[in-house]
Amino acid sequence: MKKRIFFSTIIFMTIFSINAQSFKLSSEIRPRFENRHGYKTLIKTGEEGASFISQRTRLNFNFKQEKLTLGISLQNVRVWGDISTLASNDNANSFHQAWAAYQLSEKLSLKFGRQEIIYDDSRIFGNVGWAQQARSFDAVVAKIKTSKKGKLDIGYSLNNDSRQLTNSLYTNVAGYKTFQYAWYHTEIENFGLSLLALNNGVEFLNSNSEEELNYSQTFGSRATYKTGNLSFNGSIYFQTGKIFENSVSSSYFGGNIKHKTSEEFNIGLGIEYLSGKDMNDTSSKIKSFNPVFGTNHKFNGFMDYFYVGNHINSVGLLDINATLAYSKNKFSAKLIPHVFSSTADIYNVNSKMSNSLGTEIDVVLGYKISNNVTLNGGFSKMYGTNSLEILKNGNNDSDNSWTWLMVTFKPTLFSSK
Repeated sequence: MKKRIFFSTIIFMTIFSINAQSFKLSSEIRPRFENRHGYKTLIKTGEEGASFISQRTRLNFNFKQEKLTLGISLQNVRVWGDISTLASNDNANSFHQAWAAYQLSEKLSLKFGRQEIIYDDSRIFGNVGWAQQARSFDAVVAKIKTSKKGKLDIGYSLNNDSRQLTNSLYTNVAGYKTFQYAWYHTEIENFGLSLLALNNGVEFLNSNSEEELNYSQTFGSRATYKTGNLSFNGSIYFQTGKIFENSVSSSYFGGNIKHKTSEEFNIGLGIEYLSGKDMNDTSSKIKSFNPVFGTNHKFNGFMDYFYVGNHINSVGLLDINATLAYSKNKFSAKLIPHVFSSTADIYNVNSKMSNSLGTEIDVVLGYKISNNVTLNGGFSKMYGTNSLEILKNGNNDSDNSWTWLMVTFKPTLFSSK
């Protein structure tokens, strides 16, 4: 596999450097050390934390000729030591992106293939760049320029397990069978406005053992405003429809204010509300908001206690947070405390618990070694409550913490115009 990738790279470079109007070959190597001691969930008494090093390796090809644009990203994601030092095969290779876009007119282009889909602050659609494997979709996206500062994207995706002769149940490897969405964005002076509507279909076997495809809808808006050293943003989304055989009714609100106090310092305040469902609610209705395809590591604390492969169909979340950020020359630092509460009731057997879930403190440091090499690290600690113990098990009195250190190399290997 490695030999095939190597020779393919040589061929791409030779062909594109001769014929391309624009060709760029870049790479990314990103090893990251982590010590997890209560990461994503409270650690249990007597358990030991885990330390490991994971690595993302990418080779990116970007090509443009007249109205045609191609993007290909070869990716290898691994944990150091997950294969033998004498291994002849490596199954950790994949195409993170492999897409082609064509400019049909000045105002319309179509983009086909495996691609990242990112909108606004990545709350509903994001590439999950923190995860070493990240996220990309098999989709076609029409990009329409509606005005000087207005644009509309319309996307469609259809998934199957294989090239089939007859219809069979999709195993939902991608998390959905099909989706359709529309995203609109415009700007008027200091004001920005986005509208999003997503129709997401999941296939399943119903209670009669029959194949069924049901759709849930996510729709809402995000607005931004900036004046001088102050900036504001706010988002509101609603969800309806059906997931499997259950009806959906949930909501989300988020808002942030940021003030640049000097050339080096920024301060910010934020709040997020995600609806939830009382633990003693026995109805089948889904009342808990799901960020769907969002970059959830970016939100609600870096220890990933909420909505990163967990906390779905749960008691919701109220996150009140603050940010103190410093940046000068090549150095940056952030201090981000979060105060968490549930938005629905928590019960321990028949006893109603407090809605307070705890406080998380995140510290992040960064240093730009050169234009294509950066060093980042951080430390986070969760101070959980008894209510969080009910949700996560584990021991809230233990040292629930997370430490990480990451170096990113992103050089341009070849460029031709």
